[in-house]
Amino acid sequence: MEVQPLAGKRALVTGAGRGMGRVIAQRLAADGAYVIVHYASSNAGAVETVQLIEAAGGQAKALQADISRRSDVVGLFEAIDREPGGLDIVVNSSGVSGGGSLVTLEDEQLEWMLGINLKGPLYVASEAAKRLGEGGRLINIGSTLAEFPMGGSGIYSATKAALKSFTESWAKELGKQGVTVNTVIPGATSPGMAERTPEPYRSFYEQASPFQRIGRAEEVAAVVAFLASPQASWVSGAHIMANGAANA
Repeated sequence: MEVQPLAGKRALVTGAGRGMGRVIAQRLAADGAYVIVHYASSNAGAVETVQLIEAAGGQAKALQADISRRSDVVGLFEAIDREPGGLDIVVNSSGVSGGGSLVTLEDEQLEWMLGINLKGPLYVASEAAKRLGEGGRLINIGSTLAEFPMGGSGIYSATKAALKSFTESWAKELGKQGVTVNTVIPGATSPGMAERTPEPYRSFYEQASPFQRIGRAEEVAAVVAFLASPQASWVSGAHIMANGAANA
């Protein structure tokens, strides 16, 4: 008999139209959750995620929102209120990467990254906090670049470092209503941003781990699934590294 620890639960995974977000959505659905597949611009990708989940016997629905816009996030949650009618699990997986030297700093890129990586999780968490109750789960997806910043990664690294601060504050605030809040911190992962990492950086990340490879998205999704499960009821305010002991 297959055990589904999330049977009857409803989950929102932002940025689930592709990459790591898609794999997280698939894992939560496989564990029994009804999954809201959020996407920003790729309807085709989100529809494909839903189709993959349904083909495996799960339940899912795609919803669009620009999470850098608070009004869009409010609309997203209002749509969730209508169907499936509430939430138990929220995974802040949306994120964009970019870099550049200080001397080439561009306002447009700054606003783009701060909007999606910083404002987005904050807006999502604010709406989630109004709805999550006893046993609720809020999970932020960070990055090891917050732990090991590289030259040129300052803005991205700073946004991911901010998520850790959010996690610790929100864990104290939302614990009063029975909600746990945690951060999962992946390193270079495929599918994910590592797929868009050119050489020689990809080889650098492979060599940074004693396993001599980059991570697999399903390995990160397994950590998310644990934190979303009833077994993680006493884990809150934690930052879990899922990077194969890489030092970068």
